Amino acid sequence: METSTDARYRIEVSVRCDYLPEQSQPDDRRFAFAYSVFIENRGLQAARLISRHWIIADADGRVQEVRGEGVVGKQPYLRPGESYRYTSGTVLETPIGSMHGSYQMLADDGTRFDAEIHPFSLATPTSLH
Repeated sequence: METSTDARYRIEVSVRCDYLPEQSQPDDRRFAFAYSVFIENRGLQAARLISRHWIIADADGRVQEVRGEGVVGKQPYLRPGESYRYTSGTVLETPIGSMHGSYQMLADDGTRFDAEIHPFSLATPTSLH
């Protein structure tokens, strides 16, 4: 499924990431991160977020793919101009990594389309200068 360029189906996604030192154990190669996602319907059609597809990579080249229904147990419905925010998390074996993916959306008119999640970095505060 292609990411839509049609103005009727425009979902914008932004992400903020935080390292969680209290949930991490660097000596055991466990680096925990929280990411807060802001999803906004900038299109002309209302749409429901049906499913997600994440690609998570660490600095050693390990890649995990995560697919599932909705986000944090919900399938938010967004009318034009509405937004939805949630926070989730992931654990890596390295202090640096990245994530990207897409949300699969279903518009009120029956059109299915992808909302792209652009790549973002996961990094401990001391790993990047």
